[in-house]
Amino acid sequence: MAHINFDTEVLRKFCTDAFCNFGFSPEDSAVITANLLMADIYGIESHGVQRLQRYHKSIQNGKILIDQRPEIVFETPVSAVVDGHNGMGQVIGHYSMEIAIEKAKKSGMAIVSTRNSNHYGIAGYYAKMACDQGLIGLSFTNSEAIMVPTFGKKAMLGSNPIAISMPAEPYPFFFDASTTVVTRGKVEMYNKAEKPLPEGWTVNKDGVPTTDALEILTNINQRAGGGILPLGGSEEKTGSHKGYGYGMLCEIFCSILSQGKTSNNTRINGLCHGFIAIDPAVFGDPKAIEDHFSTFLQELRDSPKAEGHDRIFTHGEKAAMAIERSKKEGVPVDVKTVIEMKDMADYLHMDFESYFGKLDVDFNSGYKASF
Repeated sequence: MAHINFDTEVLRKFCTDAFCNFGFSPEDSAVITANLLMADIYGIESHGVQRLQRYHKSIQNGKILIDQRPEIVFETPVSAVVDGHNGMGQVIGHYSMEIAIEKAKKSGMAIVSTRNSNHYGIAGYYAKMACDQGLIGLSFTNSEAIMVPTFGKKAMLGSNPIAISMPAEPYPFFFDASTTVVTRGKVEMYNKAEKPLPEGWTVNKDGVPTTDALEILTNINQRAGGGILPLGGSEEKTGSHKGYGYGMLCEIFCSILSQGKTSNNTRINGLCHGFIAIDPAVFGDPKAIEDHFSTFLQELRDSPKAEGHDRIFTHGEKAAMAIERSKKEGVPVDVKTVIEMKDMADYLHMDFESYFGKLDVDFNSGYKASF
């Protein structure tokens, strides 16, 4: 898989300008871009600028409505339901988590459930929003159906990630993972690289294991059956029912509480999200709680290592390492994603070379995204 490294600020400028050219405000464009670049900087390529193609097409075909604003349609001092009116997912998600944070600061904790949205990027972005303000943050989302339930052969749930972030030293606790074995974005990356998927990730329309990324993406788009397996794979003995259950947990906080569309009833838009913010002060001295947690995390890192391994990571540690690596080396972007970025720039009448200079890329290669 060929990559080109770009300076983070160059990518930030390009993406922000692109979203402004689509018609978003400078403030909303900055929020969308921050979410995408956080994924790339943290080393989560599947949810970074690789997603620009998806947003480009969704705006073009009217799935993402630029001029729609999210609004609260029901609330209490500790909760709210937000209707996103099919606007941009990152804008809706940011708005929703800000409500949860504001309510948590007043009442100790809050839950916001959001409906009629779009793909909102990396779930951890919203959990980190709360953590950055000294709170515990959680975020969930459903998506178009890609997960095949245990013993099934039709996708019925989304990737349905769980993200949580909590203050700690020397870096915050940060966990963000899909409840499927992998995300759709990871399958897209294998398709771009023209590589077979690892065994145990996906099944075809007959429920039979397959390693063909294009087949899986095509079947998901056409709702022809098959999809990505839950965490634990295809059998209860390997824990498949656990990933399936975690996916249902996300569905409860996203589509059920908001009375929005469940994963099996969405396409690209109509997605639902969940947001939770908790003030540690409702349990005691926040600093003492943070110190207690930090001690435990260090004990985990210091615990005995398995043979052949010299390090135990805690969640958030690799992200901190990736941030430092990105500062020194830039952000790696797949060449095929670069071609998609150039296509988007042409559509928006942007001078691609003014951002990135002349690149050693064959923009006439004939590559086109197949989804």
